[in-house]
Amino acid sequence: MAQTRSQSIPARPSATIVLLRDFGRGPELLMVRRRAGDAFGDNHAFPGGVLDADESSARAFCRGVTADEADAMLRVAEGGLDFYSAAIRELFEETGMLLARNRDGDWATDSPGLQELREKVDQTTLAWPVFLGEQELLMACDALHYFAHWETPLDRPKRWSTRFFIAEAPSAQDASHDGSELTDVRWMTAAEALSSAREGDMKLPFPTIKTLAMLAEFNTVDSLLDWARTRARDGVDRIRPVALLEDGVARFVIPGDPDYPNDDDIVLN
Repeated sequence: MAQTRSQSIPARPSATIVLLRDFGRGPELLMVRRRAGDAFGDNHAFPGGVLDADESSARAFCRGVTADEADAMLRVAEGGLDFYSAAIRELFEETGMLLARNRDGDWATDSPGLQELREKVDQTTLAWPVFLGEQELLMACDALHYFAHWETPLDRPKRWSTRFFIAEAPSAQDASHDGSELTDVRWMTAAEALSSAREGDMKLPFPTIKTLAMLAEFNTVDSLLDWARTRARDGVDRIRPVALLEDGVARFVIPGDPDYPNDDDIVLN
C-alpha cells in the first residue's frame, strides 16, 4: 500500500564540512572513513553529523556571522547558526581540527590539553559551549562558506537534511581520527577520491560523489572558496534525490535531471 508524503520519516537537521588545504598540487580535501555499522558505515565522506541540543547555547560564541545572516543564508526561520556550530563541533570531535580563534584572533593551537578536551566534548562529558567559554574561543563561522543542501530521499527509513559548508584548514593543525566513529582520515584531491571509488578502493555516498565531481573542476583553494561564496550569495536550493528502479537496480536522479519526477508524482511504497 502506498504511503502519503506526510508519512515519510522526518529528516534530522545535520551539517557537514569540506575542509581544504593546498600542498602544491591543488586543493586537497579531508576525507573520513566511518566505522562499519553506522549510517554510511565503511564509507568515506566529509566530517559532520546531526545538530545537538547544545548548538543553540553555542550561538553566542560565533564570530563573523550574525544570527540574521545565517538564517537568511540557510533560508530558515531561526537557528541558522546551529548548523555552523554543528559543522565546527563535529569536525573537532571527529578529526581534532578546530576552526576557532582566541581573543587575539589567532587560530586555536593543537596542544595535548586541547586534544584531551576534544575527547570530553566528543563523549559529552564537557558541553560544547562550556568548552568554548572556558577556553575563551570563538567559532570562526566566517571561515565557513555554505554551498549545498542535501536531503535524504523520502522513502528512506533514516533521513537527514544536511547543510554543506566549505572552509580552508588552519595551516598549523592536522587531522587524526577519533578511533571511535571514524577509522581513517586522509587528505586527497577530489579527482583522487573519485578515481578510488571507480576502482572499488573506496565507497562513497551518492551526495559525496556529486559534491566531489563539482569540486574536481577547480585547481586552487581560492577559486573553490570564491565559487562557494557565489553559490551562497545566489541562493542554495535543496537537493532531494529520488531512486528510480531500472531492472531491479536503483538509479538516483536529482532536481534538474530530465527524468526527475514532480513532487506530486513521488510515491512512497
